[in-house]
Amino acid sequence: MDDMKQKYRVEVSYSVAWRGRECAYENLRLGTPEQSYNLLPGYLHMVQQTNLGSIVNLEVNDGNKFQYLFIAFAASIQGFMYCRPVISIDATHLKGKYRGVLFTAVCHDANQQIFPLAFGVGDSENDAAWTWFLKRVKDVFGENPALVIMSNRHRSICSAIEQAFPKAFHGICMYHFLNNLKTKFKSKSKELEQHYIPAAKSYNLQEFHVLFYTLCSAVPGAKEYLESVGLDRWTRLHAPCRRYNIMTTNISESFNAVLVKVRELPITAFVNEVRLLCQRWF
Repeated sequence: MDDMKQKYRVEVSYSVAWRGRECAYENLRLGTPEQSYNLLPGYLHMVQQTNLGSIVNLEVNDGNKFQYLFIAFAASIQGFMYCRPVISIDATHLKGKYRGVLFTAVCHDANQQIFPLAFGVGDSENDAAWTWFLKRVKDVFGENPALVIMSNRHRSICSAIEQAFPKAFHGICMYHFLNNLKTKFKSKSKELEQHYIPAAKSYNLQEFHVLFYTLCSAVPGAKEYLESVGLDRWTRLHAPCRRYNIMTTNISESFNAVLVKVRELPITAFVNEVRLLCQRWF
């Protein structure tokens, strides 16, 4: 409103300025949010036609309304065989009119760079949405006993991994689990930070035992809690398969952070921005 007054010497009300802003956004964002959902099937069809080998899955509910979306680009599918078999998964909220949740699956390539594998959109971070997304990931990228799925301890994620990837190993993000510990043992945050991280990263059994029992002595109740979760899930040493140096879901969070601004866009414009990002990286 101030810009209009200074530049054109025209005073406009807040409501007029808001409507003008929304009209401009519609032109920049491929229409209204409602129009964007109508454009989505055609857009996804063209993705498959112009990016051969890409896998797209759009699911609607009984009322023919959008429910789930899954996309894995051909370059991601072909490149995964050259990456470390450790998939990091995470979810973050979309900020458009109809909200929703973005699901992501990423890994590390041979150069330690973030390698996006697949992404999806659902209504919320619940059991059904996570299971649907991870089953699509399994359909595209497969499963083997050497595969590791890294995540936080969200109940829906744990349930979905058990259903979609029964043969894969489910590792816990070291830092998310540390936050869980701090919440449970609030008065012992300093002791947890001092001993937990070195214990989780340890390669040596003797060193691990020293750190672990020092931690358990400093934090009453920690031993039972850590063992109930499973030493193999949060330590490098006890993992039954290779986690390499991947002890966190930082790569997922970094990928989500790159998309922080475009998460406000309507669905089709958002998907297009993700496509452009992946094309620039590849």
